[in-house]
Amino acid sequence: MNGKLKIQEIARQTGLSISTVSRVLAGKANTSAEARRKVLECAQQNGILQGISSGRLMLNNVMVFAPQRAFDVRTDIFYYKVIQGIAAALMQHEVRIRYCGLEEQHSDGALFLEKMSDPHTEAALIIGIDDEHIHTLAADLPKPCVLINCTDRQMRLDSVSPDHQLIGDYSASYLFQQGHSHILNLQCLRRHTMELRLAGIRQAYARHHLPFDDGRHLVTTSGFGSEEAEQALSTYLNRAPLPTAILAGGDYMAVGAVKALNKLGLSVPGDVSVMSTDGFNLAEIHDVPLTSVQVPRDELGYEAIQLLQRRMLRADAPPCNLLLHGRLAVRASVRRISPHKTTPAVSTHNHRLYDE
Repeated sequence: MNGKLKIQEIARQTGLSISTVSRVLAGKANTSAEARRKVLECAQQNGILQGISSGRLMLNNVMVFAPQRAFDVRTDIFYYKVIQGIAAALMQHEVRIRYCGLEEQHSDGALFLEKMSDPHTEAALIIGIDDEHIHTLAADLPKPCVLINCTDRQMRLDSVSPDHQLIGDYSASYLFQQGHSHILNLQCLRRHTMELRLAGIRQAYARHHLPFDDGRHLVTTSGFGSEEAEQALSTYLNRAPLPTAILAGGDYMAVGAVKALNKLGLSVPGDVSVMSTDGFNLAEIHDVPLTSVQVPRDELGYEAIQLLQRRMLRADAPPCNLLLHGRLAVRASVRRISPHKTTPAVSTHNHRLYDE
């Protein structure tokens, strides 16, 4: 059945005009919510959507829920960039984006339902909200919702996240491969996603037949800022042996680690290597280009939109959890340890939780 015949068949079954059906399937904004509902239901029931180009986004209004700090680059650069990625992914479509701040935990369920009940809200993206009650409400609504960097434990919603556990495993394994065995992990564990990162680090230790001792190998902070990281590391270094490498949970934390080491007269990577799992804010470290595993960030918005489209095209498809891999950026802050010499492992390839 060619495209013209599909449109004619949907028009016949719904009683709508061919021009209205065409506008709906093209993702145009000048159609009513009722017309879009009829067209999509008819197309899904007849299996017609499977043959329609997935490049057309079958909606015109998306609500984005996120912690309030996500809407300000100064308070959460990671989520701010995720939201920019969503806007970039929707730029080619006639889609209006609206925003609503929610708490990560103990979210305002009434506010969520109010926004979702708005006739203009056709779908939602939920960023970094760990409140399982919100996930349950979203799953019970007849509108598609996709989670970003959080997980529906009841497996009813589509979601996309960095593969935090594998990123942690890979980062620690890279340091082991460079000859480091005494690695201090400087991590913020304020969310389950960071607990997954730590689980991956522990997994790497086990695979390399090394014990993981929290007192010796782990320093935790409440946020990702450089000042707190610097203070936490300074306190650790006053009571524990010097590690050969520090694996930081973010670039600003790596900045704090470098400052703490420099104040003790130690150099990076000469005395201690420093590696980050973030890798985007490299301008913050002026003296040593930072080796890091770049956590997918800008890509999350695009992939979330693809999941929304999949849900629109295949309402009965099983929910999925899409995990995105990180990317290693090898620079000058990690040295390779060998029995004979030490050389930088360098390649030419290429609240505020945060402070400046």
